[in-house]
Amino acid sequence: VYLAETGGGSVQAGGSLRLSCAASGNTLARNAMGWFRQAPGKEREFVAATHWSGSPTYYGDFVTGRFTISRDNAKNTLYLQMDSLKPEDTAVYYCACKIGMVVSSEELDYEYWGQGTQVTVSS
Repeated sequence: VYLAETGGGSVQAGGSLRLSCAASGNTLARNAMGWFRQAPGKEREFVAATHWSGSPTYYGDFVTGRFTISRDNAKNTLYLQMDSLKPEDTAVYYCACKIGMVVSSEELDYEYWGQGTQVTVSS
């Protein structure tokens, strides 16, 4: 499985960004997909996850309705729509793939990772 994130950038607080993760490989339809992020000096943390079927979806506690994970099966692409961005959302965002049906928020459960895309939110 190969994953490539795009869509990062710099925005002001309150703005929006949409991250994309182009996925390739076998049996994507039977995998779970997730977004994680890592801020400077901090551990990587869970952002959101879903199954390629679209259900279920899970979000990190800090998301509080601001982010939406979705996917386009025809394009083999996972998205993360981020609205009402805050400076504390500044981080490198990673797309990850977990083989199997169970959706997980645990970093160690994911076998494949993209290279990451930088998101910077200024106040």
